[in-house]
Amino acid sequence: MKITDNKLYLGDIPVDTIMQEYGSPLYVYEESVLRSQFRKLSAGFPRGLLEIHYAMKANSNPSLLRILAEEGSSIDAVSEFEVRLALESGFEANQIIFTGNNNTLREIEFCVEQNVSVNLGSLALLEKYGERYPETTVSLRVNPGIGAGHHSHCITGGPDSKFGVYYDQIETVLSLAKKYKLTINGIHSHIGTGIFSAEPMLEAMEMILDVAKVFPDLQFVDFGGGFGIPYKPEQLPLDMEDLSKKMTERFTNFIQHYGRDLLMKIEPGRLLIGPVGVLLATVTNITNTPKNSFVGVDTGFNHLVRPTMYGSYHKILNANRISSTEKDVVVVGNICESGDILSRSGDDFIRKLSSPAIDDRLAFLDAGAYGFSMSSQYNFRPRPAEVLVHQGQSRLIRRAETFDDLSQCFVDFN
Repeated sequence: MKITDNKLYLGDIPVDTIMQEYGSPLYVYEESVLRSQFRKLSAGFPRGLLEIHYAMKANSNPSLLRILAEEGSSIDAVSEFEVRLALESGFEANQIIFTGNNNTLREIEFCVEQNVSVNLGSLALLEKYGERYPETTVSLRVNPGIGAGHHSHCITGGPDSKFGVYYDQIETVLSLAKKYKLTINGIHSHIGTGIFSAEPMLEAMEMILDVAKVFPDLQFVDFGGGFGIPYKPEQLPLDMEDLSKKMTERFTNFIQHYGRDLLMKIEPGRLLIGPVGVLLATVTNITNTPKNSFVGVDTGFNHLVRPTMYGSYHKILNANRISSTEKDVVVVGNICESGDILSRSGDDFIRKLSSPAIDDRLAFLDAGAYGFSMSSQYNFRPRPAEVLVHQGQSRLIRRAETFDDLSQCFVDFN
């Protein structure tokens, strides 16, 4: 992303040019940013120690997955269809870990049939797995008893979380492993998303490594993801250089005491893909009340649900006039719900925006993670196209949906 002549460019192409070709609204991803994010993350760890499993739930477009595969990424998948998509996007089975929750035995059977590693997060599933596949290898998701994240809905560790076997139930795990002659080859944890400081991650790491001591056959320890990105102007990015150094130090010390080499795994999604994507929209209406000036656009929470669901902030730019007289506005979508407020940040709705006018193009930044992947067809509105840009070239990587796409699953329609 860059600014030239007071206009926003993505992949060295003016936003207006991209939208004239592909329509509005539109998701646009910058290939160079994706490669850069992956390389910066990898560079902080010693070669051969770390394996990065991209959390594909953040964004599962196959074109983006293939770029990550070229960079050396593996995959963290959470459903059968994610596993299938990863395989069909070029990842080998041994590059994929399936970490489901409350999943059916059928999903586990599919993964086993595909030679995809299974990571189980409950005693009940571990018992089912043992009955179905005795004398095999499996990894275990542990709830370390602590959680962290930018919103309560995103905390995945601690006593209020549904994820993982609670750390005080490890004796039962060992009993089940012995009963079914299972080899526990990996320990996994994930405490939440939107983490901006090293301390919660390092604390959880210490607890998981303490649990790992009791498993004699480990090949890896997976510390999850959840690394935050600075959505708000005042937020500082997570110091990954400092965190990677501290994680490496703790892990290498553990390896020395454990007695043999182990692999460290992490599962970033947002950190890799969040800054890559921008949601573009067009101003369609401006309405004034005694209290607010509402700027209406041709997208809504059906395309970017994070502000409505979490009160999450996304920086909004007027791509036609980056710098101009600023106005206090409320940016709202075209969904028939009063909660369709795209400028929401917690309980605050007001945003300063450069001279908004009808037909201006607005850019919602840092929308690459959990933007399109959480989108819907609410109000029977289609999901937008996705475009990849790089060095002045653009490429359609998913077309916009049509009426036929939305209606094709109805039985006895027409």
